[in-house]
Amino acid sequence: MAAFYCQNTSLVRGDGTDAGQVFRPGAVARPSSKAVPVRVVGVGTASPEATLGCRQVRFGIQIEPQFGFTYEDVKQIALDAEELGADALWVSDHLFLNNDSAKTNCLEAWTLLASLTQVTTKLRLGTMVTSQSYRNPALLAKIAAGVDHMSGGRLEFGIGTGWKELEYRAYGYEFPAPGPRVEQLVDTIEICRRMWSEDKATYQGKHYRIENAQCTPKPVQRPLPMWIAGSKPRMMRVVARYADAVNVGGFATPEAYGDSMRELEAACAKQKRDPGTILRSQFGPVLVAETEKRVDEVVRDVAGRAKISPDEWRARRRGHPVGTPDQVAEALRGYVRLGVSYLIPVFPYGYDRECFRVFATQVIPQLA
Repeated sequence: MAAFYCQNTSLVRGDGTDAGQVFRPGAVARPSSKAVPVRVVGVGTASPEATLGCRQVRFGIQIEPQFGFTYEDVKQIALDAEELGADALWVSDHLFLNNDSAKTNCLEAWTLLASLTQVTTKLRLGTMVTSQSYRNPALLAKIAAGVDHMSGGRLEFGIGTGWKELEYRAYGYEFPAPGPRVEQLVDTIEICRRMWSEDKATYQGKHYRIENAQCTPKPVQRPLPMWIAGSKPRMMRVVARYADAVNVGGFATPEAYGDSMRELEAACAKQKRDPGTILRSQFGPVLVAETEKRVDEVVRDVAGRAKISPDEWRARRRGHPVGTPDQVAEALRGYVRLGVSYLIPVFPYGYDRECFRVFATQVIPQLA
């Protein structure tokens, strides 16, 4: 667990009781005459107020199982993450990569997380993000509760509408228009929240319903941290209503990220919610190596795999961090200036462990 210090801040719960050294949602900052050690363990135990006055950027790593990872690959990255002090390992929720990937591994997200609960001890584990469409909402609530239970309270529940039409069609799922998918997401969130907190949950939504649905054991975390991914105004309204943390989809550049945050702030104003109570995270591609020579070597290799030139590969990633630790840190400061306090890089497949070690040891310290 990462520890850092907040100057002149102590936290108490909203009801006035002492929150101690582990801060949970509902805590508010109050002045103190000395620094207070804060143990940060995911959104579930560190509200945005807990980071007031702190200069700590938290980080995880994103794994895309659809790229071909074996279980041993992911396990080793998870162990690296614990060693390097990362907050969490995140996995996407996909079923296969593309029409030509029949021989390419794609481990299922929730069974992968369940297995990682047994080989890690402090690393938090999350979906970035699970598709509300791929599992019955009540079953999804049950699965997530079980993973949180098996991990001892280390799950980060990331969810979105789902978008990859190719997977929907192949697996026989309906693929509604964006509006209905957002409505389905709202129903799914409502069902999950009820099943995680009520003995027998009943809900009648526009698309999904449950009646006296039971979910035991409950999640260890109360409430289970809710991350919602999206970028458009309609999704920002959902974030403002339900989320503990927001992740902007589409590999947003700082400029696009800023646009989404303005939409979020407007949505929060309508909900009468302080936007500062929603943790801001950024997930996107990062290529970092110790020297420019090594950066060029990696770019040549990954561009060759994509059957494009290195110049074209770089052009397609213009606006995203590619370079040495100093260059990548400078690029990421654009997000930090917009209030981002949690970074979730996805590194080129096959270079994950190398890039992650450089990122953790030489980039993150520059952002503290």
